Amino acid sequence: MKKFVLAVIAVFLCCALWGCGSQKSAGDGGDVEIVTSFYPIYIDVINITKGVGGVHVTNMTEPQTGCLHDYQLTTGDMKTLEKADIFVVNGAGMESFLDKVISQRKNLKIVDSSKWHELHFIKDGDEVNPHIWMSVTYSMMQVKEIVRGLCEADPAHSDQYKKNALEYVTRLTDLRREMHDKLDNLPHRDIVTFHEAFPYFAAEFKLNIAAVIEREPGTEPTPGELRETIEKVNGLEAKALFTEPQYSPTAAETIARETGAKIYPLDPIVTGEANEKAADDYIIKMKKNMETLEEALK
Repeated sequence: MKKFVLAVIAVFLCCALWGCGSQKSAGDGGDVEIVTSFYPIYIDVINITKGVGGVHVTNMTEPQTGCLHDYQLTTGDMKTLEKADIFVVNGAGMESFLDKVISQRKNLKIVDSSKWHELHFIKDGDEVNPHIWMSVTYSMMQVKEIVRGLCEADPAHSDQYKKNALEYVTRLTDLRREMHDKLDNLPHRDIVTFHEAFPYFAAEFKLNIAAVIEREPGTEPTPGELRETIEKVNGLEAKALFTEPQYSPTAAETIARETGAKIYPLDPIVTGEANEKAADDYIIKMKKNMETLEEALK
């Protein structure tokens, strides 16, 4: 804990030493308009910008959009981005539309939260899994990278950004400790997840993803894929299937009928209302995920 907090403080001091105060702020001395690509990034940014006067944060996508798999920009999205000084994204391929944004808004400052140097991607073949926020440790790295980017783009508020981020990272550190205390010694480690949102979560808490119900969310598995998943579930000691509140549980219900497995919800934290109440949502929903896993794998 002490080493981690000291490391965070060192990062923030480095940001100050980079000469943030000598640069021009994103809003040219006026209000600063920050747009986030989707909900988990919005949560990070509103924690970092909490109470900072003249800084406004808008989440680009609708509350129930979910993960940005194959997401197509709307006319409304482009209008939102036209007003932005800074666009904060998850990165790691989540925003497949990013090249279009860059080509149309060449002067827009992009802050890519996946650029933190200690973050190591999980891949499926050549494809990077972009669900990095589902690791609490990587979520903290994203916060640090966002702070670095905001400090560069808007030096006038850098001290407040750093203070807020340190407070939030401290809370995330406490969350991580609590989750390890609860999950590290569970007797069963195999889980069957709904889609590929949980590899970083599983890696952090040493869980084994035995099967995935839908490789692409919203795309029903083929009969062959269903049979394969049913066989895997039948071989597990703790027969538990995990669905996501953003998607239909139909395929999971079919598997449950065939195997006697029980269905539990795990939330990838990709939907929610973009308002000040969202600031605690990552921590609240991660704790709920922890409690669900405790119940399912005990």
